Amino acid sequence: MTSQTGADSTRDRIVTAATAEFSRHGIAGARIDRIAKAARTSKERVYAYFRSKEELYRFVSGRELAAIAEATRMDPADLPGYAGRIHDYFTAHPERHRLMIWGQLELGPDDAPEDDPVRQTMTHKTEQLRSSQEAGHLEPSWDPLDVLILVNQIATSWANQPDLTAGVPLHERADYMAARRAAVVAAVQRLFPTARAQAGERR
Repeated sequence: MTSQTGADSTRDRIVTAATAEFSRHGIAGARIDRIAKAARTSKERVYAYFRSKEELYRFVSGRELAAIAEATRMDPADLPGYAGRIHDYFTAHPERHRLMIWGQLELGPDDAPEDDPVRQTMTHKTEQLRSSQEAGHLEPSWDPLDVLILVNQIATSWANQPDLTAGVPLHERADYMAARRAAVVAAVQRLFPTARAQAGERR
């Protein structure tokens, strides 16, 4: 029991250290020796758990993707609310947004395994959106993948603008970001109104 707990603890430390390393340096710039040092273990131990740096990144990003899904919970009938939750998550955790972007920049889509969590998540969400269209809750003329990409891009737009946010005085920042959030939600509402709003327009 003790050895299993110790092994789990080492693996957890490696994952925590790798999350910080990949967020800061990307995949190519990350160093296994730095990850091992931060995790208080050896490079050999890291490779005993993960065969390559890319495999370690895919595990870390998959775990983060699950955390994002849990925190934001897409509701196809209320995409403006979903966009607001994504905005909140990534403005609170910009390093996690960087972590996910590195994978898009550095890993080719043809290299992704069949069980790639990003691909699986995209497939699941597009199926949710398609079902919502078939149920009459979402405008059917849109391709579900276009809907998902547009909502995500709008929702994460301020996660990509740290310099603009940093230039706002601290005592004004909360109001400034509240206005940015409202703009994100309003933009998605214009494109993809909630089912309730659409029902109100038809009456």
